[in-house]
Amino acid sequence: LMLIKIKWILFVTVFFMTGISEQADPLPSWNNTNTKRNIVSYVENAVNEKNPYYIPEEDRIATFDNDGTLVPEKPLIQILFSIEKVKEMAESDKSLLEKQPFKAIVTGDNEYLKTASEDEVISLTLKTLTNISERQLREEVKDFVFKTTYPHLNKTIDKIVYKPQIELIKYLQKNKFKVYICSGGTVDFMRGMSKELYGIDSENVIGSSNKYSYNEATGEMILEPELNSYNDGREKAANIALIIGKAPVISVGNVGAGGDIYMLRYSQNGNKNYKTLQVLINHDDDKREFKYGEKNNISLNWADKYKWNVVSMKNDWKEIF
Repeated sequence: LMLIKIKWILFVTVFFMTGISEQADPLPSWNNTNTKRNIVSYVENAVNEKNPYYIPEEDRIATFDNDGTLVPEKPLIQILFSIEKVKEMAESDKSLLEKQPFKAIVTGDNEYLKTASEDEVISLTLKTLTNISERQLREEVKDFVFKTTYPHLNKTIDKIVYKPQIELIKYLQKNKFKVYICSGGTVDFMRGMSKELYGIDSENVIGSSNKYSYNEATGEMILEPELNSYNDGREKAANIALIIGKAPVISVGNVGAGGDIYMLRYSQNGNKNYKTLQVLINHDDDKREFKYGEKNNISLNWADKYKWNVVSMKNDWKEIF
């Protein structure tokens, strides 16, 4: 009888301790590397009032890029959305077939699309956002992300969100960080999926923006085919200052086209009273996602120069999606 009691006590103890261990790991999809340890240590110090690196709740602000940071960007999700919209528009407006990149989209000229310039991509995006209300666009986006299959990965868009990043967002929110998306995608497009995919409220989204016009008869805001702000590069830092009013203490971006480095640098330089954390996602996993970098290597060069945390998708993440 005594032996049975001892075995039972050991079993309960092991079961209980295992449960605590699993609950204690806020980032279970991350491998136990220096990057993960740096993130967890930073957050634990930031919320500990007795720690010299404590940060009051009102200043616990984190910004995340979207494309390549929370979801794949080969291709951009908004470009996929715009392509579908152009195909719909071309059915009633044949003049679209006379212009690029619209002609390439409708005719399936992928070689042209691969070399399309940034101006052409912006033109495409604006064209598909013409004369649509912000409410209608958000509803269409919600429908789009749950029904559209992402190329190469063969999963619907809602299934290709980076699992480790969702864990990080939830971990920060649990510790009273206000988490924002700061994306090159248009703000109304991003607001159509931010809550459903990431658990981030629409008011916490910063992005590229169209000019609005107010329709008094319907009470709705209509998106005009004119760009108000292209939220990339230095503009990301400027829009964070404009909309949030203070620099984030945590900023997360990715290696791609160098569009996030100023957001990360603003986080690092714009806070004089607090220790900050910068995280850069490196796409180096060609088996589970994609492998690519930058010709000038500027993002990784800055990461090395300014001592940012670089996430190797291949080595730091147990799971990706």
